[in-house]
Amino acid sequence: MGISAKDVKRLRDETGVGMMDCKKALTEANGDFDAAIELLRKKGQKVAAKRADREAKEGVIATSASADGSTSVLVEVNCETDFVARNADFQKFAQDIADLALENRPSDRDALLALSYAGGTVASEVEAMTGRIGEKIDVRRVVTISSTDGEAVSYIHPGARLGVIVDVAGSGDRQSVGRDVAMQVAALNPVALSRDEVPEEVKEKEMEIAREVARSEGKPEQIIDKIAIGKLDRYYKDNVLTEQPFVKDASMRIRDLLTSANVDVKRYVRFALGD
Repeated sequence: MGISAKDVKRLRDETGVGMMDCKKALTEANGDFDAAIELLRKKGQKVAAKRADREAKEGVIATSASADGSTSVLVEVNCETDFVARNADFQKFAQDIADLALENRPSDRDALLALSYAGGTVASEVEAMTGRIGEKIDVRRVVTISSTDGEAVSYIHPGARLGVIVDVAGSGDRQSVGRDVAMQVAALNPVALSRDEVPEEVKEKEMEIAREVARSEGKPEQIIDKIAIGKLDRYYKDNVLTEQPFVKDASMRIRDLLTSANVDVKRYVRFALGD
């Protein structure tokens, strides 16, 4: 039987699959529209399997926040090329997943993939999109931050390759300060919120490096540890969030910003694409 261009276009509009593949599916299904969709779904699953070993390092970070500002989520959705990452359908899918995560609060990636979506699950839609787009698509990770007595302020850096959530409390302008701190975290990627939260192995590594440098410079052994402590203090000022110079005003540190604004940062999370 003949397959009309109108039917081919209709199938393409509903599935996002290329015109030739749609025509082949309709021909194989003898014009049965639903059967053609099923054939394309099966083809999509095969394409997904073939691309399972491909690397999906591009994509977007998306966020969604509750109306009261107490909860925010970040999700990382990946593809293979920047071209697809800029595709409106791909970006809508990423935002849909962020909204779905906010609604359901999945504990991890597996729980997110199991959520209902588009008549199936998130996992099945990932496979279907892989087939339609022709690139490996992946939902890589998700995080939910709920503030107990403040706000979970989220920020997506232009380009959607970086996202941050900051849990802020206090009587000041939590949204404004939270956004400033989130931008700071995005820009300077601190290793910890405070000195106390820097892992011991990191401290020991920095001290040992400082000792070795001091010895190589011929410093007396009796002052080596004092020099190393000074270097560690410098490390804190560069890499601990509350001690970093504020990116908008280097004359103050983040702790000064927080004190003057009557705002406290309890925790933060940072997603960088591909990390």
